[in-house]
Amino acid sequence: MSEPIRVLHALQRMEAAGVQTLLMNLYRKIDREKVQFDFLVHYTQPQFFDDEIERLGGRIYRLSVREDYNFLKYYKELNIFFENHQEYKIVHGHMHTLGGIYLHIAKKHGVSVRIAHSHTNGTQKDAKMLIKMVMNHLYAKDANVLFACSEAAGRYMFGDKKFEVINNAIITDDFTFSEEKRNVKREELGIKNNFVVGSVGRFEIQKNQKFTVNVFEKLKSDRADAILLLIGSGSMVDDIKKIVEEKGLKDSVLFLGNRRDIAELYQAMDVFLMPSLFEGLGIVGVEAQAAGTPVVCTDTLPKEISVSPLITRVSLNAPIEEWVNEIQKTVDNPEKHQNMKKCIIDANYDMDTMAEKLQNFYLKFGGFNYE
Repeated sequence: MSEPIRVLHALQRMEAAGVQTLLMNLYRKIDREKVQFDFLVHYTQPQFFDDEIERLGGRIYRLSVREDYNFLKYYKELNIFFENHQEYKIVHGHMHTLGGIYLHIAKKHGVSVRIAHSHTNGTQKDAKMLIKMVMNHLYAKDANVLFACSEAAGRYMFGDKKFEVINNAIITDDFTFSEEKRNVKREELGIKNNFVVGSVGRFEIQKNQKFTVNVFEKLKSDRADAILLLIGSGSMVDDIKKIVEEKGLKDSVLFLGNRRDIAELYQAMDVFLMPSLFEGLGIVGVEAQAAGTPVVCTDTLPKEISVSPLITRVSLNAPIEEWVNEIQKTVDNPEKHQNMKKCIIDANYDMDTMAEKLQNFYLKFGGFNYE
């Protein structure tokens, strides 16, 4: 039997986050005797998915540029890496901020398929915004394949260039609603008789957890049984915990960290709250709908996130009371806690279909010059 084609995925790190979860779901589904995934990451610390990657036969190559910001060293390390690893015919980029560098070096060393994949439709407004915008522009410069997780993400990153939308698919059966799973998880968390609001995401400005807490505070004043689950990790965890304490909500907010039981946690929720400032897609919103959980989200999120009757959009400029009212209305949604598998498949978000599509792409173009 011939050796599998090895695809090198380039991204920040294999933490518990949306893009990484997508890649791991894809990795679990592909035929690994034909296609193997390896990962070029830009932090040296061990990460959430590292052990599973290695169990599945993947390799992890760690660079330190996101820790030491030594770009001269990074440039040299990339040249050495691609000189020593000429087995890679496909580099699939998921990190736009440094994509202009690693895809340029990949091209220099003869990598025939260089994919720039957009996973965002916005940039955080901070002191580094101009630099990020320049990096976004460079991302596609040396790529010869452009993917995006939504039309908005593609237009944002690539402008008028031709790109293909690759849906952020999920393993649908993992999320199919089960009353038994819901009850077990709620009892395990001690929230059996509560009205449960949930949020899943990195604790960073983009995910807007401060707004989530503000909405929950108002909801809590209306119904004493409300509980908030905050799932994830990130640089702002301590800041959000401080806000929760200052508002006197400590006993009503559970910080659950990174979890491997996300599918069951969605089912334990009564409503999923997603007030992100921007998202390439917002795969957690699709996952929540797949679990039969109503979603209340920002009205600026890509249209592709609406895959079922369970989603409601609200403006971030709307009064907090409007968000609370929409959350309260989900109680009467007749579609909640139902099997949403058909909706997910019909919207082309089922991983079986997407894994086959990408696997065929890798096999078709992994053996010869794509240009």
